[in-house]
Amino acid sequence: MKHLWLTALTDVIESLRARWFMTYTAIFGGIVVLLFVFGLTESRIMGFTGLTRILVTYLQLTMAILPLFVLITTVRSVAGDREAGVFEYLLSLPVGLAAWYWGKVFGRFTIIFLPVFLAMTAALIWGAARGADVPWHIYGYYTAFLFGLSWCFLGIGMLISSMARTADVAQGAAFVVWLTLVLFLDLILLGVMIREQLPAETAVAIALVNPLQVFRTATMMLFDPQLVLLGPTAFVILDHFGEVGYLLWASIYPLLLGTVCAGAGYLLFRRGDLP
Repeated sequence: MKHLWLTALTDVIESLRARWFMTYTAIFGGIVVLLFVFGLTESRIMGFTGLTRILVTYLQLTMAILPLFVLITTVRSVAGDREAGVFEYLLSLPVGLAAWYWGKVFGRFTIIFLPVFLAMTAALIWGAARGADVPWHIYGYYTAFLFGLSWCFLGIGMLISSMARTADVAQGAAFVVWLTLVLFLDLILLGVMIREQLPAETAVAIALVNPLQVFRTATMMLFDPQLVLLGPTAFVILDHFGEVGYLLWASIYPLLLGTVCAGAGYLLFRRGDLP
């Protein structure tokens, strides 16, 4: 465990010095600043005002930016070290493969999750200081959703990194995975439904395998419990899950998927040709 946490600390320190981390932090901090500058705390949309509206907008923007950023930066973790020949140096140190791999996972997760979480928390603190009502229950759910989304794509990124032999191949594969998931949000899924004449239950089941769709629908449910924006699809989701059940699914499923992917990546990493 000592080696694991030392590896995690090393990865955190290395990431803090990287340019991508500065860009990553500036993006999410800048999003919050822009939301306040444009006065979303004073706007009223669909009956929601103040910090609730900021959280809704922030989560939708995060869904578009966070997964790609996580994948592109994470896939270099193993593939980049393999390509640079770092493993030869690694194997000469008294650090186990499990400690090194999972230390990188936990260190990278800390760097990925904290800027997003702190930006959202800063928005609430600033709004509360100006007298706005703080929607604590929505804040709690959104924190769980962001935690799960970050862990999910971190696990997918580590799996891709363990499979790829070079950093360039890993980054290309990461972009393809992200693009596929984004297209399956609406475009491809709609085409499959029309072409194959799928039952509604089957189409919804396919959609809910996509972590981006799960995240998107869950964030919508918090301000639209009846999922009016989804149309007839909402009846399938609410009949099978219910509101509370779906929110639990949206919190747990990304964590399970990320853990499975990270675990599979570790097995490939351990059994592979390290040097």
